[in-house]
Amino acid sequence: MSGLGTFITWLVLLVRLVLRWPRALLARLLWPLVRLIELPFRLRDITLAAALALPRAILFLPARALGVRPQH
Repeated sequence: MSGLGTFITWLVLLVRLVLRWPRALLARLLWPLVRLIELPFRLRDITLAAALALPRAILFLPARALGVRPQH
């Protein structure tokens, strides 16, 4: 590789490093805020899953009482 090619390669690597570390630092600092924002949505999902599990359990109760087991 010629001297100019090596220089351009190092220049590209340096520019990529300089452009990436601020984004990485910003992501590291904002991650707790993102987790706090998404917490209500996760709680909603857990509540919805529980609310849908109750009718499903009631629907399958007669089959379970007769000893039918789902095949996996």
